[in-house]
Amino acid sequence: QVQLVEVVGGLVQAGGSLRLSCAASGRTLSNYGMGWFRQAPGNEREFVATITCSIGRTYYADSVKDRFTISGDNAKKTVYLQMNSLKPEDTAVYYCAARTTPKPSGRWTTSTGYDYWGQGTQVTVSS
Repeated sequence: QVQLVEVVGGLVQAGGSLRLSCAASGRTLSNYGMGWFRQAPGNEREFVATITCSIGRTYYADSVKDRFTISGDNAKKTVYLQMNSLKPEDTAVYYCAARTTPKPSGRWTTSTGYDYWGQGTQVTVSS
């Protein structure tokens, strides 16, 4: 079993920045990739960003490209999401996820591309 723990969401004003982190612990497994998703009230969970653990290849949703940066520390089994130029529409519960078994790249931007999920952390952007 793998546990994912997100640290630090919070409240920030529009235009501000926030960094989320997510640490993996538990059974030692090879992580193929990690990602961030978010879910706003009344909406479905949506993809935000993902990174491959092997070479650090990243992919972003169009809505966050050039504003958010995903990075990882394999030694610490931690993934980060640096969020800049935040907008009120970024308000959501943010979830980190880990892919511990190989999956087709076409699934990396969907929930089916991941095996474990964190509990979620609230991010609120005020206007």
